[in-house]
Amino acid sequence: MRKLAQALGIKAMSLYNHIENKDDIIDGIVDRVVSEIEVPSLEVDWKVAMRSRAISAHEVLLRHPWSTMPMVSRINVGPAMLRYIDATLGCLLEAGFSSEMADRAWNALDSHIYGFTLQELNCPVEIEAYATTAAKYLPMIPADKYPYMNRLSQQVAEGQYDGINRFEFGLDLILDGLDAYRT
Repeated sequence: MRKLAQALGIKAMSLYNHIENKDDIIDGIVDRVVSEIEVPSLEVDWKVAMRSRAISAHEVLLRHPWSTMPMVSRINVGPAMLRYIDATLGCLLEAGFSSEMADRAWNALDSHIYGFTLQELNCPVEIEAYATTAAKYLPMIPADKYPYMNRLSQQVAEGQYDGINRFEFGLDLILDGLDAYRT
């Protein structure tokens, strides 16, 4: 807090006239990040709206790589977050989901968004290096012990398959699966 106050050219105690603690600052910054995410529209098909929302959230979180963990590990009731959640629930409820299923759908979608984003941000291998990395590790995956992993790694190493996970593949699986739960 002292460093922040110093950077702002004020006394640390002055900050406490506007915020309660450091958590308030983090919550406020996270809410600003959330304000960049496209909220689902009721004017289009629910799947289209939720797909756009998810892609937008993923892109925003990649632009702000520090923000995913505070989003998933804190309760945020800032105005942007509340608007985002309300629009999400509204889209799902208007599409025919029950309240319970809308909540489950929203959480399944967000789990995919957050999990995929964290995995992408923390992947130890650059996309361009997948084939060479697969070739490097292939000797550690003997075909007699791990036949399926060996086969897949060989396909990536030989360029038959790129091995790259795609956010929209999982997203579409979730959206298609959720469609069966609408009333």
